[in-house]
Amino acid sequence: MYEYIKGSIAETGPTHIVLDINGVGYQVQISLYTYSQLENKTEAKLYIHENIREDAFVLYGFADPLERDLFRHLISVSGIGANTARMILSSLTPEEVRGAILTDNVNVLKGVKGIGAKTAQRVIVDLKDKLGKEPVDEKLFAVQDNTIRDEALSALVMLGFAKNSAQKAIDKILSQSPGAKVEEVIKQALKMI
Repeated sequence: MYEYIKGSIAETGPTHIVLDINGVGYQVQISLYTYSQLENKTEAKLYIHENIREDAFVLYGFADPLERDLFRHLISVSGIGANTARMILSSLTPEEVRGAILTDNVNVLKGVKGIGAKTAQRVIVDLKDKLGKEPVDEKLFAVQDNTIRDEALSALVMLGFAKNSAQKAIDKILSQSPGAKVEEVIKQALKMI
């Protein structure tokens, strides 16, 4: 079993990456979150989950072990396969997924393409206790349902900025001035990104 793969990036896309290791190219399926972590890099270290089936051997790669652990938790839920779990981690950051599960926020999970109310509820029921035992940064959940944050993030993503870097900028701005208006947050974020 592979723990991680480290090599030079030969090819990259929003859903996959090819790592060249001593002349052998390994195609690894990734989430958009991991893709955003690899921007402007020539080398990568991806934490691997192997999915071995009768007809295929697929490697899933993650920017950090916490995202991989969350992926493994998600695929343990009945009705959630590897591609659906990857879709969840592409639509939401790992922190947003954990926050939605731990705060019983069905609507956040329903916002992911292919996830209905019943599946979202099943994910919450199955994983809330498992994720509740892991350490949590409470600041993430205070910001989770912040409308100003969501509107600013949506605007920046529509302007073409990477979701992950936009989130970091917005979170930094809101931690420094929690009462800022959406327009102010966007303007400050544009200067930071």
